[in-house]
This record gives sequence, C-alpha cells and structure tokens, in this order.
Amino acid sequence: MSHILLVEDEERVASFVKKGLLSQGFELAIAPLAKTAMEMALTGDFDLMILDLGLPDQDGLELLDGLRGQGVSMPVIILTARDDIDDKVSGFEKGANDYLTKPFRFEELVVRIKARLRDRPSDGPTAAYDEAQILGQGELLLDLRSRQAKVGVRWVELATREFVLAELFFRNEGKVLSREQILDRVWGYDYDPGSNIVDVYVGYLRKKLGSDRIETIRGQGYRLRQLCS
Repeated sequence: MSHILLVEDEERVASFVKKGLLSQGFELAIAPLAKTAMEMALTGDFDLMILDLGLPDQDGLELLDGLRGQGVSMPVIILTARDDIDDKVSGFEKGANDYLTKPFRFEELVVRIKARLRDRPSDGPTAAYDEAQILGQGELLLDLRSRQAKVGVRWVELATREFVLAELFFRNEGKVLSREQILDRVWGYDYDPGSNIVDVYVGYLRKKLGSDRIETIRGQGYRLRQLCS
C-alpha cells in the first residue's frame, strides 16, 4: 500500500484529498507546514508527496528545492492555485515530477499519482529490463524505465531535468552539445541566454555520474566522454 505525504495548510482541501485517497486504498499523512513536511519526508517513510506551494511558513518551491538538496528522490506532484507558466517552469526545475493546478478534478489527481508511482523503482533496475531501455556501456548506464543511472555498482536517482539532460548526453555520446542546443532540447522554451542554468545542471550530473564524465569544450559546450574505446 502506497504511503502519501500531503503538504497542504488549507483544511478544506486537505480533508477532501484525504477522504478521496483513503477511499482509493492509499495511506495518507498531512503536513500543514513546510518544516513539518521536511521532517516527515526525511524519514523515508513515504512513496510520494503532494505539495501545495502557498504554505504559511515557507514557499513550497523552496521546500522542494531543499528536499532535493537533501537527496529526497520520491516523486512530488505540485498541487497549487498558481497557474503562471513561470511557476510551472520553476517547479519542474526544482525537481517536481508533475504539476496540477487548482481547482482540479480528483480523478485526474488519482491518475497522476498512479502514473508517478509506476515510474518509481521499487528495488532498482534489474537485468530483466529490455536492453533497448538501457543507454551506455560498462560502468556507466542510464535506465530509461527507472530514470536512474548506474555508476559502477551503484544506482543513483536523477531529478526530472537531470534525467532529461543525461539522456541527451547519452544519446549523443562523444558529440559536443552547445548550451543553446541543450536549452532548446532539455528546457524546450526560450531562456535567458545569459542564464547559467545549463552549467548548474551539468554540475549536478557531474556530482552524480563522476566529475570526469562530462567534458567542457571551451567556447563550444559540453560532451559526454566516450564510454569505451
């Protein structure tokens, strides 16, 4: 039975979601404050978080950023009244797996929860996976189903944007990708050309895949080193 953490301070919404999810067979805990949510999330007892952004003690995006920074990899569905495109973009950039705006249909929330739970690996990828779902060779692999990377004998979790960026590098192994190409294919919208978002996310991947895996080609962009000779 999946255990869900609902981070919501509005009692009417929390009660509505709780009643509906319990009827669907989920276990549910409610955190009305970001501080409480952080403490509960760090226990590792939850399979998924539903996150409101308008929390009384901290903005939900800051909480999400803090969770990912602490290594919390469980799926997060943002459920908020904020429907501005900038908020949606920020949500995904900080590691959200899905974004649903209020007012919402409960049936849609349930569908999204089940989809995100299916995406979450239970005990890590296995050799039974179709080889077509695995990119890379040797000690560095990317599993397209679990959205995890294998570095040596260790599997590491990747946030949404990290995974998309990693897949782009793996599919273009040995090729130099410019910052403009990466922005277009990973973020998919016009972005401030002066932004360092690409450099930031390359830094995230280097920490998880190994500092020497992604090379900086001065004046051109980045390249994933050939995985074998």
